[in-house]
Amino acid sequence: MTRSPSARRWSVAVAIGIVVSCVSVVAGSALAPGGIPTLTRFARAAFSPDLSIAYLSRTLDATLTTLAFSVLGTVVAVVIGFFGGVVMSEGWWRSRAGWLTTRLAFALPRGVHETVWAVALLLVLGRDPLVGVLAIGLPFGAITAKVYAEIIDETPAGPSQALRLAGAGAIAAFAYGTLPRVWKDFVSYAFYRLDCSLRASVILGMLGVGGLGFELSTAFQGLAFERMWTVMYALLIVGLACEWWSRKLRAPSRRFMRGSAIAIAVLVIVSTIQVRVSIFSLDFSRIAERTTRVAQKAIPPTLPSTFTNLLLDSALTVTMSIAAIAVASLLGGFMAFIATPPPATPGRERGAMRLCRELIGALARVVLLLVRVTSPPVWALLLLFVLFPGPLPGTLALGIYNAGVLGRLYAEALETVDRRPSLALRYAGAHRLIEAVYGVIPLVKGRFSAYSLYRWEVTIRESVVVGVVGAGGLGRVLEAERTAFDYSSMLTVVIALLVLSILVDLVSASARKAWR
Repeated sequence: MTRSPSARRWSVAVAIGIVVSCVSVVAGSALAPGGIPTLTRFARAAFSPDLSIAYLSRTLDATLTTLAFSVLGTVVAVVIGFFGGVVMSEGWWRSRAGWLTTRLAFALPRGVHETVWAVALLLVLGRDPLVGVLAIGLPFGAITAKVYAEIIDETPAGPSQALRLAGAGAIAAFAYGTLPRVWKDFVSYAFYRLDCSLRASVILGMLGVGGLGFELSTAFQGLAFERMWTVMYALLIVGLACEWWSRKLRAPSRRFMRGSAIAIAVLVIVSTIQVRVSIFSLDFSRIAERTTRVAQKAIPPTLPSTFTNLLLDSALTVTMSIAAIAVASLLGGFMAFIATPPPATPGRERGAMRLCRELIGALARVVLLLVRVTSPPVWALLLLFVLFPGPLPGTLALGIYNAGVLGRLYAEALETVDRRPSLALRYAGAHRLIEAVYGVIPLVKGRFSAYSLYRWEVTIRESVVVGVVGAGGLGRVLEAERTAFDYSSMLTVVIALLVLSILVDLVSASARKAWR
């Protein structure tokens, strides 16, 4: 039950928005005949992936390339995020104006999706490996800075302020008063960013950067489903390794921390060698010349068609994102409850039924991981076997992909929730469904809604990646202008996406505040 009129109004507005968005996305959609047999063939190929030595060797090299871009992009993001998070925190600034200026400066890069960064960097740097690293590192660095700043702001400032009053500088006060209490949260989020970077590097690979994304794209173009599944299983293995590492770091031993630090150093070195990244090979005069030439073609921005069409495409982008998050929240919530079995009743034998539930939970986690390591363009292309191009396949692709992300976040919330109320209901003889509805959901609904709103902000930016399938909205327009090399119209679409991202951030923040 909502606690205030403001919260009730937001709940009604969200419900209306979801209904209107779903109706507008589904309207006019149609099934494509003959697609079911192709999808069936794709599903059967999961049991017979291409395990030939030649293709396994090729997949291994592609896996190392994808992992290299992920690791190096995450390192850049964490470095930017660390320093950016410190200067974005409220305690760093004496004036409100400086704090607001810094937050605005970091809001701009994170409002642009990494694929747009990749396109822009390709025009400036050419086919240099730094394109993939910076396309991940720059926007993710701005996102990481925002999260780190919020972690710092939520940490009690007493020790830091005491040091400042004793005459310590801002850097010393942060290093000794704040950093020791936030570094574990920083490390935990850095590994979450690595998981995000892995998915981003796959999408960039489909744009020609290389790695597993490129292999996935070429296998799909040839309908080589057996090879597609080989690549997807490789992604699954890497994702499982990252998730295991992240879990171990939540309560690490000193020995494991030392081993992790050494492993990270080795990964950075190996990744640098794998993709041959070097800033010393850059021709800065040529980069400046290319930047000037691109800027001259892009400025001033021009409308792709008419202003009315731009507004309609923007509205469609918003409705697609709302419908996608509604789908993702339902599917992710359902899978999260399956992936997180209820605790065993104290004093009772676990038994075969309990073991069965744990196995089903482990399988659900693997499914969630496989769903989120498969990029939205791949889901969209698969859905085009049974649906004609339009907003619906793009919306479902974003919804399915984000269900994997939200499912993981929801499952982590369920793991840490206080289970005593649900156990009390169980002892009272309540059904498992009643136990979940009254003993668990009230305790996690706040975090669930916060995660869903956060992913909605991300989905607005992700809408560009399904534009390649003609999904509608600004993503379709951006893809059309990119293939036409119309840089001035591309800049207009990017600005429109940036404005939408800022508006969605404001709406999301207001909704979260009302629901607290």
